[in-house]
Amino acid sequence: MGEHVRLEVDGGIATIRLDRPKMNALNAAVQEEIRQAAVEAADRKDVAAVIVYGGEKVFAAGADVKEMQAMSYTDMVDRSAALQSSFGAVAAIGKPTLAAITGYALGGGCELALCCDFRVAGAGAVLGQPEILLGIIPGAGGTQRLARLVGPARAKDLIFSGRFVAAPEALAIGLVDEVVPDDDVLAAARRRLARYVGGPAYALRAAKEAIDRGLETDLATGLEIERMLFAGLFATRDRAVGMTSFVEHGPGKAVFEGA
Repeated sequence: MGEHVRLEVDGGIATIRLDRPKMNALNAAVQEEIRQAAVEAADRKDVAAVIVYGGEKVFAAGADVKEMQAMSYTDMVDRSAALQSSFGAVAAIGKPTLAAITGYALGGGCELALCCDFRVAGAGAVLGQPEILLGIIPGAGGTQRLARLVGPARAKDLIFSGRFVAAPEALAIGLVDEVVPDDDVLAAARRRLARYVGGPAYALRAAKEAIDRGLETDLATGLEIERMLFAGLFATRDRAVGMTSFVEHGPGKAVFEGA
């Protein structure tokens, strides 16, 4: 457990909880703690799904600008790879992940949310990539993940302008998947992920890998990735359990082992 990031597990769902007063600014130390929490969540067998949550008031208002202001070009050359890989550790979690967004998710905060499979936002949430207002661009995946999620034209609009996006617009453009009352964000996140607890863990991981890796390549290569992952699942016990249950009892009644 880090100073500003902790991993909490309850009922098969892990929560990576950011807690750096007062706006969860993502300095280098917090970035490394996020990496550590993501790796632990990925490795733990008692974790079926993962929520990233900044608390009741704010998700994360962005990188620590005061820390970056003092950095030189060579400082950032050395730091930028670690920045991307710390967020990449969240994207690499082989389980369903969800960003539970309250308040601001700006800059690095928005980029962290983009690393998750799903995003649930409070009605008062505000998202955006305002790095252009600092004379820079997103550096933790925003130019790439945002464009893949909402399309290049919308991503360029948000990144070129640096404008903030309120929850209703974020839902309309596909930046978030659900908008709920602000005080229901964490509960809604848990409801959305509860369906994966007790599911076929290796099949879920394979499905996520097939989609994510397939989006990075051409169709033929993506189909080959799918084929290999599909065939590999025939080595799991859950495949045998699922098919036997379907034949004997019909769909949706299998009790999976996660193996």
